[in-house]
Amino acid sequence: MNTFINSVPRSWRERKYKYRLIGGICKKCNATFYPYRGSCPYCGSDDIEEVNLPKKGRLISYTIIYSPPSEFRLKQPYIVGLIELEDGTRIIAQITDVDVNEVKDGIEVEAVFRRYREQGADGIIEYGIKFRPISD
Repeated sequence: MNTFINSVPRSWRERKYKYRLIGGICKKCNATFYPYRGSCPYCGSDDIEEVNLPKKGRLISYTIIYSPPSEFRLKQPYIVGLIELEDGTRIIAQITDVDVNEVKDGIEVEAVFRRYREQGADGIIEYGIKFRPISD
């Protein structure tokens, strides 16, 4: 039995944040962050406002996952990277549409909507934001 179970109501509740690049901006310290949460991870303030983050950025660093958790086993190897968006916000996301032998630090990337995983043969299919290299 699949131990990673997600409910349909929870998927619909989180859809706004999973399907769009919405982060938070702290009105106290002016920090931006992703994913959105109700309090600032930098100063702890709960005076947070939603903000649409830029869809483009630069890959700062990355790792290639060769031994993933079971729910990602069919996707191996895959790339997870630290991305600095155009406004300076840093996020961690999967990198897609690039061969693991061709990825490199410093490439320009853009947000795209992609499939994350399936929760078993009859489970929910999850989608969200990944990043791909911007082609010249």
